[in-house]
Amino acid sequence: MGAFTALHGSLLSAQGASTSQERGATALAHALAGIGTTSRVLTIAAHPDDEDTPIIAWLARRQHVETAYLSLTRGDGGQNLIGNELGESLGAIRTQELLAARRLDGGRQYFTRAYDFGFSKNSEETFAHWPKDSILGDVVRVVRAFRPHVMVAFFTGTPLDGHGHHQVSAILAREAYEAAADTVRFPVQGFGMPWRPLKAYRSARQQPDSATLRVNTGAFDPVLGRSAYEIAADSRSQHKSQGFGMLQEKGVRWAYLTREATRSGPADARGEQSLFDGLDTTWAARRERLPIAAHEPLKAALALIDSARVLYRPNAPTVIVSHLARALEALYRARRLAGVAPPMFIASGSGYAPMPPRRDGLADPDLYDALSLTIARTEQALIDAAGIAVEATAPRGTLPVREAEKVNVNDSLPVTITVYNRGARPLSVRRSMVLGIGSTLGVRADQAIEVAPDSSHASTHWAVGFEATSPWWRMRGRREQDWFLAPVDARDEVQQQTRSALRAAVQVEVAGQLLTIATPIVHRFADPVAGDRRVPVMAVPGITVNLSATTAYMRAGVPVERTITVRVHSAYPHSAPVAVRLEVPPGLQADSAERRRVLQADETAIVEFRLRGQLAEGWHAVRAYAVHEQVAANNGSYLIEYPHIDPLRLYGAAGMRLSAVTVTRPPRAKVGYLVGIADGGLEALRQLDIEVEPIEPASLGTLDLSRFTSIVVGPRAYEVHANLVTQNARLLEFTRRGGTLVVQYGAQNMNPLAGVLPFPLQWAPRASRVTLEDASVRVLQPRHPLLTVPNRISTTDWEGWVQERATYMPSVIDPRYTPLLSMNDAGEPEQRGALLTAPLGRGRYAYVTLALFRQLPAGVPGAARLLLNLIAGPPITP
Repeated sequence: MGAFTALHGSLLSAQGASTSQERGATALAHALAGIGTTSRVLTIAAHPDDEDTPIIAWLARRQHVETAYLSLTRGDGGQNLIGNELGESLGAIRTQELLAARRLDGGRQYFTRAYDFGFSKNSEETFAHWPKDSILGDVVRVVRAFRPHVMVAFFTGTPLDGHGHHQVSAILAREAYEAAADTVRFPVQGFGMPWRPLKAYRSARQQPDSATLRVNTGAFDPVLGRSAYEIAADSRSQHKSQGFGMLQEKGVRWAYLTREATRSGPADARGEQSLFDGLDTTWAARRERLPIAAHEPLKAALALIDSARVLYRPNAPTVIVSHLARALEALYRARRLAGVAPPMFIASGSGYAPMPPRRDGLADPDLYDALSLTIARTEQALIDAAGIAVEATAPRGTLPVREAEKVNVNDSLPVTITVYNRGARPLSVRRSMVLGIGSTLGVRADQAIEVAPDSSHASTHWAVGFEATSPWWRMRGRREQDWFLAPVDARDEVQQQTRSALRAAVQVEVAGQLLTIATPIVHRFADPVAGDRRVPVMAVPGITVNLSATTAYMRAGVPVERTITVRVHSAYPHSAPVAVRLEVPPGLQADSAERRRVLQADETAIVEFRLRGQLAEGWHAVRAYAVHEQVAANNGSYLIEYPHIDPLRLYGAAGMRLSAVTVTRPPRAKVGYLVGIADGGLEALRQLDIEVEPIEPASLGTLDLSRFTSIVVGPRAYEVHANLVTQNARLLEFTRRGGTLVVQYGAQNMNPLAGVLPFPLQWAPRASRVTLEDASVRVLQPRHPLLTVPNRISTTDWEGWVQERATYMPSVIDPRYTPLLSMNDAGEPEQRGALLTAPLGRGRYAYVTLALFRQLPAGVPGAARLLLNLIAGPPITP
């Protein structure tokens, strides 16, 4: 922290109150109410959307309990309702969605290194992908870092949980409850100081009759203006990529918990009245464990805080500033007398993160946490009461990373740090600086600047970036098989992301107390529709190069022509001449060795290369480079940006894998395509040189469908396009007149969409899936045209599949459908719902639950050959 290391007080977030989207009197009242509450609860589940937000919101927002959610994975293997991102890109989105949820419900967020490899049937299958001891070790690290008094698993650890990941999350939670204190199995050096949680619960939301405790999360909070359940519904609705929008319903809403283990409290779990029965986490119980010298200042501090609560008036908060400042001074004194060093970390939420005490200081980590949390919450209350606001703005949203080889570039960014005094008492700015990826000092320590009420002070700084802003868990070797390599440590997700974020900090003095306040550096602008927009400034490579796709098909063994589009971007604030080069595989030639462009400030140029030639069957690589200042850049940058989350960038080499596939195209095929969710089918057909036209669902009522030989409905398209449902009769009529209609899988149960299916199908409550991508596939109708024309599907076409075979398969099939394939996961019954076809009038209907939406973007050869058969089989006369 450079010049700030000598400062006492924790580094607070200038937007601390915005953790729950609160401002003014509500934020201050909430901060005051939470001072002195020192209980901690850790909740655990498997995926970002598994968390019980009513429980989290009730604990954090109503009970003022320091609450965290540990998700084993980032949800990488799920599906995406808002875009085409899958895999690690989707995991990055769902990580940000969880952080958006936590900003609303007040919780904190942790993850393990586990990668979501897709749906799993049971815990045994899951542990075959995740090394149990490694992921359990991550859970233990989090337990020892957060030091919860109570742990709550959101699943049972039994087959009732359905998903194998769910089962594993509960199993590991229960084991970590015991193992967190075991320093033989998990040594202090690698996993942190031991900790012994006092109680373990699991959610009984699916089995309320088994609950030993229930809480009303729907109780109205007059300060917040709504209940924890309403806040939780808002929080839950941030999972937009999963389509989990909820109503913020009023009234009684019970949450159910079952106690599984306890080291304190009533022996009879059903006799409990509270999650904390038998646990005294108040200062009255803890005070005697402090050194005697610290008793008096702690007592004085708590009395002053009580006085502040009594004196607080929403329309005149300044009256309690002196009480809070004196309380802080007493708390700081108690901390010094207790031998506790000020925590040196960046704040999240309440401005506090449990950290191990110094070896030469206070030996009781529970006291350390309680004291640190009480101080952090008092500091935040003082900031709110004094009306202090800090903003740091920059004229651009990106900053080019400094490269030692480049001397003729401007790679710094001016940053304006403004301190606003919106209160009724004067304050002074002692110093300010840029933190994180580079900094210069502005105001020196001996030049305090007085800021009168209703005024502000601004200072200008220059920021320099030394590494690109990127998701921290992908920066250190990314992942190996099904777990990430970046180690888990004591920091929560906000603190981890803050390490590489561009931030500003100021030290202010108010009522005699020094406070250090941090805030993100943002590019602020007025959007014509959205209004005031604040985008975090990111450090990015000065020159980035992107190809139009990371994987693409090409027909093997035939002459082809293909235009390769290269997107080259300059993050410099001045013109930058670049030479763009393309490296192509043997068999292909580009029409030019390089293209030269002069990019203006923050400009993107599109450069096209025309390739000719032919490729042998197999995988081939295309790579792009941009040379600037004699430095060749091969960095690809992918911006992920949605309104409900902070934008983020993923990086990778600017390359494209070409999957050269031996295929026969159906003659005279013209395909209409209704794009579904995360759907790569339209682009795959284009890459295979099929004439294909996208169809807008809104146009179905008037569009002439007779010009198409076949129409494809993308995955889950019926869920997101209401017009498609209401106009589906036109698609069925198109089929009856001789067309081919291919419908990729829909929701778990398609029956609620009346009139969509030509003949009945039935789904089990949990629709059948074949999750093993290498599960054996048995052909039931080997001579059927869909498996033979124009490409004969063989056993090799089922090789190389990714993540899963088929999803949401019907279990009861009308006899008018012909199942073409049979498959199953090990030890499970045969499933015949992966590929169904039926004659309809003079045409053919096909319902496909094969996971083509994963195979086609991955360039799987067999998926391409099967897709061409689906769109091209000759009509069947009934």
